Amino acid sequence: MDESKIFRVFCSYWVLSLLPLMPWLTVTYSSLSPSGINYEVVALMAIKTTLKDPYNVLENWDINSVDPCSWRMVTCSPDGYVTALGLPSQTLSGTLSPGIGNLTNLQSVLLQNNAISGPIPPVFGRLEKLQTLDLSNNQFNGDIPGSLGDLNNLNYLRLNNNSLSGPCPDSLSNIKGLTLLDLSFNNLSGPLPAFSARTFNIVGNPLICGNNSVSNCSSVSLGPISYPPDDLNAQSRHGGSRSRRIIIAFAASVGSLLIVVMVVAMILWWHFRYHQQIFFDLNEQYDPELHFGHLKRYSFKELRLATNNFHSRNVLGKGGYGIVYKGYLRDGTVVAVKRLKDYNALGGEVQFQTEVEMISLALHRNLLRLYGSCTTEDERLLVYPFMPNGSVASKLREHIHGRPILDWSRRKRIALGTARGLLYLHEQCDPKIIHRDVKAANILLDEDFEAIVGDFGLAKLLDHQESHVTTAVRGTVGHIAPEYLSTGQSSEKTDVFGFGILLLELITGLKAIEFGRATTQKGVMLHWVKKLQQEKILSMMVDKDLKNNYDKVELEEMVQVALLCTQSQPAHRPKMSEVVRMLEGDGLAERWEASQKLDTPKFRSFEEAPAKYMNVVESSSLDIEAIELSGPR
Repeated sequence: MDESKIFRVFCSYWVLSLLPLMPWLTVTYSSLSPSGINYEVVALMAIKTTLKDPYNVLENWDINSVDPCSWRMVTCSPDGYVTALGLPSQTLSGTLSPGIGNLTNLQSVLLQNNAISGPIPPVFGRLEKLQTLDLSNNQFNGDIPGSLGDLNNLNYLRLNNNSLSGPCPDSLSNIKGLTLLDLSFNNLSGPLPAFSARTFNIVGNPLICGNNSVSNCSSVSLGPISYPPDDLNAQSRHGGSRSRRIIIAFAASVGSLLIVVMVVAMILWWHFRYHQQIFFDLNEQYDPELHFGHLKRYSFKELRLATNNFHSRNVLGKGGYGIVYKGYLRDGTVVAVKRLKDYNALGGEVQFQTEVEMISLALHRNLLRLYGSCTTEDERLLVYPFMPNGSVASKLREHIHGRPILDWSRRKRIALGTARGLLYLHEQCDPKIIHRDVKAANILLDEDFEAIVGDFGLAKLLDHQESHVTTAVRGTVGHIAPEYLSTGQSSEKTDVFGFGILLLELITGLKAIEFGRATTQKGVMLHWVKKLQQEKILSMMVDKDLKNNYDKVELEEMVQVALLCTQSQPAHRPKMSEVVRMLEGDGLAERWEASQKLDTPKFRSFEEAPAKYMNVVESSSLDIEAIELSGPR
């Protein structure tokens, strides 16, 4: 058995062993917009923005992330919703954003022992599931929002040791399940409502209790304050502590043993089923609503109906992967169905489904999200959200009211969004993914013209232990890095090269493959741009449709980034994390200056370029739209 078969068997067994746990691992993505934006991520980033974080405890809160459940101080439910925000004693200051009201599944908010100031956001009243709210030992001021009385599930509320003022809202008496209420050491005034809390404290409020707080308010302090609230009967607590510990220890032991037995039994059961060769039998009589992990498994009949039997009128595009059709599911969802060609070359059903499931874990707002898949005996199909604005390639030459649809600001956003998507694939996804065909046709545009990197779905995965992948060369002429074309070895740096060419396409408005016949210069785009850059006449390369409506400083910076990305030596090219920083204006000048010291050939005119460069001209001057090199992707 060769290595590839061993790897396939290992992957299959790995997936099989995880299947019993899938009900617990399933993630619900209903909080995502069609473009992949998670509204809970937006709310959390609003909170981060208004807080001052001197020790960077919120450093891994990333606006470009789709899933916040891996962030520090954030807890999620099994279905992927944020349920707890715990930031106690983190030396935070600033104010608390009203965006917290959009985290509607919150059950616990712990922000005690910080220096957060400003008013308590009234939007807390929206958090119907909230059970615990601790804002004690901060610098909150203003009134206590009356909307807190709408929190019917609240049982623990601490607002003590702040600078709150005004009367205590009567609405707090509506919270019948309130166990503990601590309003001590504020500047509250007025009469107190009839609290239902078993334990509450208002000492340290001079306008209510007078100067001798403890003495005058002792009648309303019904017990000690702690978290969680202590049992008021200390003798009962101590008398039963030993028996409770024994019961808890016994229950934990039995529970752990049962879980281990159940997991082992289910793994053995699935292992037995696997050897009977009945796994992944996806005939049409199987339930089309069946889910694999968080991916939906569609029936072929369902997708055939959605695309009107794959009618030619529904074709969105064709490429090396296959044909993409627009489809309408039964629930009205508009999707893009990619019908893969050369399905036999994609491996068996188990290998295909394993790769699809692994790749679907790459979740980022600038990556095309995979809804699900369909496998039959002779078909492989992938289902994605429909991108209403098509691809960058299709929009690059389009106009509306005499102006290009992709103006300069949109092109800059597309460049940055694409870079962030590739950064996630290269450096934040586990295992890493190399795209291997970065070009304008594979960068899609959502309803807001945000860049969405597509067609990485079946790219080979790069494990941490590998520095490159050697396989059949595939990609599009004009975008392929020289070392990949000559050796067949791809790495993250081949994607960086393709991204550099994409930047030049955004700048010039031309496809790299069209350059030879679209200009009077007999040469390829990259070397023409280098010549114009050396002669300081960058305006000649800008898309004429822009009509000088662009930023000259940003143009120079984008050209420099493109040339850094397309250096002939892979080691000289930046990583995508460096590319993102340079596009954001950080570190470009230093990197560009360092690159100029490298021993690279410079030509006084394009005609002086060596003959080896001119050989590429023929491939750029062919009377075709693009050359898709061989191999399934």
